[in-house]
Amino acid sequence: MNKTIFISACILGLLAVVFGAFGAHGLKELVAAKSVSSFETGVRYQMYHVFLLFVLGLLPNIAMRIKRIVYYLVISGVVLFSFSIYLLAINSLLDFNFKIIAFITPIGGALLIGAWGVLGYHIYKKKDSDIV
Repeated sequence: MNKTIFISACILGLLAVVFGAFGAHGLKELVAAKSVSSFETGVRYQMYHVFLLFVLGLLPNIAMRIKRIVYYLVISGVVLFSFSIYLLAINSLLDFNFKIIAFITPIGGALLIGAWGVLGYHIYKKKDSDIV
């Protein structure tokens, strides 16, 4: 499971850098400043959760069941939150109206919050000597 977590973190990190570069250099000429700002928010939250995945993979005394739950919450949350923001930000460039998927952005955010909550709860329940 740890290898899967690390590989996923690397892929999401790579994509965050690519999307960040696109947002900083290519997108500014194509969409409104508000859309660029939203796009950058998606990139920022994606990268924050890359770091969470790396920490998750490095924590030795967290049960695999908990790691799996947090992992799936993070992956699902990033896809629903960040990727929906990317599509909404470039909505004016595409034929499809992505505003109809705007409701999934807060669902993704809730999944990300859930990941932090589950991990935090299980760390809280452990003895200090059992955390790392």
